[in-house]
Amino acid sequence: MVQLMLEGLGGDVRRRKPYSPPALGIDCYHVNARFSRSLEDVGEFQGAKILLIFWFCLQAVWVRLRYGVKNFYYVPAPGKSVALYRDWLVMLFCRPFFKHVILHWHAAGMAKWLETATPIGSRATTYRLFRPVDLSIVLSRYNFADAEKLLSRTIRVVNNGIPDPCADFDTTLLPHRLENLAARKRIFAGEIPAQPMTVNVLFLAHCTREKGIFAAAESVLRANSELATRHLPMQLKLVTAGNFVSDEEKAEFDRLRENPVFAHTISHLGFVSGEQKNRLLREADLFLFPTRYLGENQPVNLIEAMAFGLPIVTTRWRSLPEMLPPDYTGLVSGQNPDEIAANILTVLAERSGTRVRNHFLERFTVERHLADLAAAIRSVE
Repeated sequence: MVQLMLEGLGGDVRRRKPYSPPALGIDCYHVNARFSRSLEDVGEFQGAKILLIFWFCLQAVWVRLRYGVKNFYYVPAPGKSVALYRDWLVMLFCRPFFKHVILHWHAAGMAKWLETATPIGSRATTYRLFRPVDLSIVLSRYNFADAEKLLSRTIRVVNNGIPDPCADFDTTLLPHRLENLAARKRIFAGEIPAQPMTVNVLFLAHCTREKGIFAAAESVLRANSELATRHLPMQLKLVTAGNFVSDEEKAEFDRLRENPVFAHTISHLGFVSGEQKNRLLREADLFLFPTRYLGENQPVNLIEAMAFGLPIVTTRWRSLPEMLPPDYTGLVSGQNPDEIAANILTVLAERSGTRVRNHFLERFTVERHLADLAAAIRSVE
């Protein structure tokens, strides 16, 4: 999302030659402060990261002194101790040089984590180095607690947004989605089709227990068992895509695949991107994401699923309910497989995905995201 923002605002000013005024009125000077190379590295201590902190801070201070930049934009840490200590150093070295501090909260739950899982000394140090904040950009109302904890003078809600990956939805996918919904409704009503129906369910995320890969697999198996009990000629097939973060969880998943029923129902593709990912989203009939990830806020995979008009089943967790249309029926309380399985069957019988597609067009396009983000940043001047 930071890369998308940078590109949308015209990129690093120093790379635009000759200089031209940005379309949205924001001149960016970018320090690519990438501390981690993978999800496994996020929040983990590595000696090289300490040197990187000093190097990135030096670059930021140089931009302030060389170009007169007054506004310091920063994405704060998720609720992990090592990441928090990194942010302490960044604020300690950089904050004195800048007039305004802008925090963009991509992760959620920092306030609760500070109050429940950190010593009082860590909380006091965080408040002393961060507070007050001139502007906090949050993704949802749920995020307000994080921004308020650091005494943000202004809080602006700006949804994430992506370029429409399925601009041909109305002409290509919509007829297919409506046809499949009609076929599912006939089966749930008791009609027997000429051939049993296969329903493609997609899990697309980092493959961790917190993100819900094991709950997704067990839920699909239980949904199939319920369909068999009701003698309905329909079977769900789950495709999981994404990297495993833990060797232990990958080994556990591989052991489950030794079961023939599991292996027949659930496949794993590993990391996917580009055309392969778009094809999976087009071919899927339902998007399943029973996450309980502590830093979950407004994940792009749900936005992509909405863009492709996919019915969604996900958890009532952190910011996720705010992402979906009001009173959306595809929300579950947690990772209970029985509850998720029942919700999957309900959504398949009722939803074509057109409602979430329209919701994407109203709230999550890259054009709206960039316009709202630029307006928020300009408000600090």
